[in-house]
Amino acid sequence: MKALYFDNKLKLLDRPKPERGRGEALIRVLMAGICNTDMEIVKGYRGFKGILGHEFVGVVEACDNHKFLGKRVVGEINCVCGKCSFCIKGLKNHCKDRRVLGILNHNGAFAEYLVLPEDNLHIIPDKVPNEEAVFVEPLAAGFQVTEQVHIMPSNRVIVLGDGKLGLLVAQVLALTNCDLILAGNHPSKLSIVKSMGINTRLIDDLGERKADVVIDCAGTPEGLEMAIGLTRPRGTIVLKSTVAENRELDLTPLVVNEITLIGSRCGHFPSAIRALERGLIDVTPLVSGMYSINNGINAFEEAAKKEALKILLTMDQ
Repeated sequence: MKALYFDNKLKLLDRPKPERGRGEALIRVLMAGICNTDMEIVKGYRGFKGILGHEFVGVVEACDNHKFLGKRVVGEINCVCGKCSFCIKGLKNHCKDRRVLGILNHNGAFAEYLVLPEDNLHIIPDKVPNEEAVFVEPLAAGFQVTEQVHIMPSNRVIVLGDGKLGLLVAQVLALTNCDLILAGNHPSKLSIVKSMGINTRLIDDLGERKADVVIDCAGTPEGLEMAIGLTRPRGTIVLKSTVAENRELDLTPLVVNEITLIGSRCGHFPSAIRALERGLIDVTPLVSGMYSINNGINAFEEAAKKEALKILLTMDQ
């Protein structure tokens, strides 16, 4: 099968078709999305070597549980042991021995086929097209913010970053009717959610505004520092960004202002699927381009451009 393989350099290679184990499904990938985490891995984040990609939609070709056979599915990215103390406590996404699709010790979705545990799979309703289904994983990460922080209509909330994740998180938080601002550096990207009725600002125009909750989706080493400066005393920062570059940071304001810092990663797939099925979230304006896996290297170059949002890969069978 064709696959985008990373080993200190991104390459399009012919790789063996994966073999499923007991309780796993063999999935023919239909479409996959390039995420900021993929871009950071190429820069050295996590030291991953293998097939990249963790946002996908595909068709199950072989499995033990026949309810999935022939169905379009998306998949949660954490492959867990089910036996460690975290799994037993219901914290499976933090399994001590987890493998993570396209990120940690498990080949990913930028290939014609992948294997995932059947327990990770979610069937996609017919109403949701492939180009929307591929957003389920990052959209679920957006819904995770509302699982971790109780956002009330009276709260002033700032989402930092007008990239793919920031635009999704802003749409999710708009459902809470909070006093919301999406702040970024690109008027063209901000205009996407502005047309949906969400308030936007350029980061340079935020001034001394203070928020109850700040969500860092900036995807830069400077994001957390900006978030600290925008958060009121005893406010909350939700950190969504993963970056390869290290940066020194003065944490004193967190102590002095008694700010709560929350790391936030994966989220609830059913919530994301329902939101897409009901038309509560519009992901279509976030698609900047679509490439065949045969042009996967060019797709990554396009995804690296500042004006780009979601670049999708299709698999040619």
